[in-house]
Amino acid sequence: MQPHDFWQEIHPPGTFASDPAEGHRGFYPAAFEDGRQLRLPIRELADGEHALASLIINQAGFAVEGALCGALADKVRPFEPEVVIGLPTLGLTLASGTAKKLGHGRYVPLGTSRKFWYREELSVPMTSITSPEQVKRLYLDPRMLPVIENRRVLLVDDVISSGRSIVAALKLLDSCGVQPVAIGAAMLQTEAWREPLGAFGAQWPDRVVGVLRTPRLTRTAAGGWAAE
Repeated sequence: MQPHDFWQEIHPPGTFASDPAEGHRGFYPAAFEDGRQLRLPIRELADGEHALASLIINQAGFAVEGALCGALADKVRPFEPEVVIGLPTLGLTLASGTAKKLGHGRYVPLGTSRKFWYREELSVPMTSITSPEQVKRLYLDPRMLPVIENRRVLLVDDVISSGRSIVAALKLLDSCGVQPVAIGAAMLQTEAWREPLGAFGAQWPDRVVGVLRTPRLTRTAAGGWAAE
């Protein structure tokens, strides 16, 4: 596949082998709950022996984006969210689309760019697994406080991997007296996020909902990639 071909098409169940004997090559077929498959590029890690499947939702075709948002909306609907909050940057695409699928008229974006009317007490430091050396600050626009206070809030990010970004967002919302009823993502990448979320609060891992789940991959003797 060419790099620009990823995330453009959803395939019927069983189109690609979920556990090929020689390992996955070039892409990993992540599965929706109904068995439909989405090809994700495999990103080799620095050690050369492990890799992860990658999802960049703002490069996805509109049909794929709509399917991810629709599937997440269906999964979180039992939590009866009244407001969707999105994490920057890629989580904003998913949060906006999910809010629309839930029938909401708006969503609340968090940001990493400080506007002059923002307040430092409504911010926390944040790093992510894709930008580990960049320490940003995560901000809530003070004008959005009345929108989320005393409401059933859904916190959304595109991919949950290390859990760092989600914990930062939970700390920010906690400082506002807000606790999400659920945390949603297009993809849960490995299970590494469970420990930091559990350390922040034992209830949080059980409130995480994902559309796709992908494992850490290990290089096979045949040169492919297999789930650990």
